[in-house]
Amino acid sequence: MSAPVFSALWSEIEAIGRVGSGGYLRYALDTPDLVLRDWFRNQADRRDLPVTDDGNGNLFAWWGEPWGRDAVLTGSHFDSVPHGGGFDGPLGIVSAFLAVDQLRADGHTPAKPIAVVAFVEEEGGRFGLPCLGSRLLTGAIEPAKAAALTDRDGVTFAEALGATPAGALPGLTSRIGALIELHIEQGRQLDAPVGVASAIWPHGRWRFDFTGHGDHAGTTRMADRRDPMLTFAYTVLAANKEARLAGAHATMARVEVEPNATNAIPSLVRGWLDARAADTPTMDALVEAVVKRATERAGRDGTEVAVTAESISAEVAFDTALADRLSALLGDAPILPTSAGHDAGVLSAKVPTAMLFVRNPTGISHSPAEFAEPADCAAGVDALAEVLRELT
Repeated sequence: MSAPVFSALWSEIEAIGRVGSGGYLRYALDTPDLVLRDWFRNQADRRDLPVTDDGNGNLFAWWGEPWGRDAVLTGSHFDSVPHGGGFDGPLGIVSAFLAVDQLRADGHTPAKPIAVVAFVEEEGGRFGLPCLGSRLLTGAIEPAKAAALTDRDGVTFAEALGATPAGALPGLTSRIGALIELHIEQGRQLDAPVGVASAIWPHGRWRFDFTGHGDHAGTTRMADRRDPMLTFAYTVLAANKEARLAGAHATMARVEVEPNATNAIPSLVRGWLDARAADTPTMDALVEAVVKRATERAGRDGTEVAVTAESISAEVAFDTALADRLSALLGDAPILPTSAGHDAGVLSAKVPTAMLFVRNPTGISHSPAEFAEPADCAAGVDALAEVLRELT
């Protein structure tokens, strides 16, 4: 695959959902995402690939019998984090269509169906639960619970989808033989154009509700204040310290404040903790330590804190034999773990799953600065085509 061929198809979606220099706003089932889903259908039509929807919002473009036995799925997602980069997700879908093109040009006839897949709501940026589409597909979440999830405007997932989600795919393990997800690498470990994933760190999101007493910023003595912002600020610093001590990752980057006025002491500060570690005991210990520190500080500040676990994803070890096989197929491509979550991690609990990473020269992701060289992206297409050829 030449870099210009990759760039030509990439250019068709590059501007969709971009907000000037401020990255991308591609929320699940919102206008930019719907435009991208139409683009997906158009690409499938160009290639005579029938498209099916599993009733959960996940799209599948089929080369071969739809939902035939042992289908090989490849793709990723369109949605982004708020003001995120353009490669996280869409790179895997564009590469999948180009890999199909390459296999056809080479005269390959797959012995198993191949499906290009676009999963819905992978980032959780709109409805708050990451990998929602893949969780529904595999039965990891009940349809009624998913249907009731709301965005910040109160729109439910069911309303955005236009129906109650269908839930788990019947006969999933016999219908899906493998999933190969190509993704930009979201770190600085990969020093070759393409690598193979070995594992995903366990990770989760916890909501901290800090409550106090709202009052006047000008007339309330400092000694009389019960300010939840102080407890929140302390917790942010405590999370940073505990993560560094544990060799883990902790981030509190989203916050909501009531009444959110410059001259008013807040009555409520709500913050979200993103915690990740190399193993589950370390992550659990990290969260426990942060909660303990927040609770102790609340006692000193005269405030209260309530913690709610919104999503927790266990450690994922990808199919070792498959990863080794793909690494050898790709000329001993590097095998590396990742601390980022993916739909492939959800499906790995049900079917053989592997991931290919395309080099990220800066290591920056979830940011407008996220980037991959066209030549490396083209190498990713070549690698994906070889993997699909091998598996079908």
